[in-house]
Amino acid sequence: MRARAVLTVERVGERSVVRELRSQSPLSLVPRRGTAAAYDSAVTVHLVGSASTPLAGDDVELAVRVGPGADLVLTGVAAAVALAGPSTLTMRFEIAEGASVQYLPEPTVITSRADHHTLVHAELHETARLRAREILVAGRSGEPSGRYRGTTRVTQEHRPLLHQTQDLGDPVLQASPAHLAGRRVLGTEILLWGADGPAAAGDWWALTPLAVRGSLATAVGPDAVSTQRALAEAVATHPGWTAEVLTPPLEVS
Repeated sequence: MRARAVLTVERVGERSVVRELRSQSPLSLVPRRGTAAAYDSAVTVHLVGSASTPLAGDDVELAVRVGPGADLVLTGVAAAVALAGPSTLTMRFEIAEGASVQYLPEPTVITSRADHHTLVHAELHETARLRAREILVAGRSGEPSGRYRGTTRVTQEHRPLLHQTQDLGDPVLQASPAHLAGRRVLGTEILLWGADGPAAAGDWWALTPLAVRGSLATAVGPDAVSTQRALAEAVATHPGWTAEVLTPPLEVS
C-alpha cells in the first residue's frame, strides 16, 4: 500500500495551529484536542497506524512543515510492528526560523520475516530546534530480528549536522560490543536544543556532542522500557534540556 500524508503547522499569535493535515491509510494524523490543548502553545499530533502495518509492499511517507516560531510535538500512540516482507517509512521535516519539533514515536518491533527501511530527513533553520527519538526492538519475545535499515539525515541550511544508518538483522553484528552487545533494544535520540555540553556516559547509554551543534544520545537494553529510561537519563545530562520541555499526556478524542 502506498500512502502520502502532509502536516503543516504555523504560529498564530501566541499559539501554534495546524494549517494543513492530510492523512492516508494506513497512517492517520490525529491532533490533540480538549481543554489542555487549548492552553498549550505547541500543537500535539498523534501518529495512528493500523494494526497490520508496516507490511510487505507498504510505502508510507509523511511531509511535515513547521513555520517560523511554531512548535510541534509529533508522537505515537502504540508500538509499530514491522511484519513480513519489504516495507518503507519516510519522514521529511522542514523546520523554519525559531520553530521546534519533538518527534517521539513509540517503539518499532522488527519481526523475524520483516525487511523494513526508514528514512528520517530534517532540514532546519539555524535557530530551529529538534528532538527526535527512535526505539528499535530486534524481534518479538523469543524470535530473532528481521532485517532493518534506518537512515537519519539532519541538515542545517543544507549543511550536514548528522548522517547515520542503523542496521538490525545480523546476529554477529548484534552480538558485537560495538553494536547491541547481545541486547535486544536500540534507542537513539537527537537533541538540537539549547546549549551544548561535553560527552557523557552511564550504564548502557552515552551522550555524544555533534560536530556543528547538538548531541546524540544512544542506549541499548533488554527491553523497550529500560532502554527508554536509559535514554531519558542520557537526555537529562544535556545542558540545553530543561524540565519545561515535557511530552504532553495522551488525549485522543
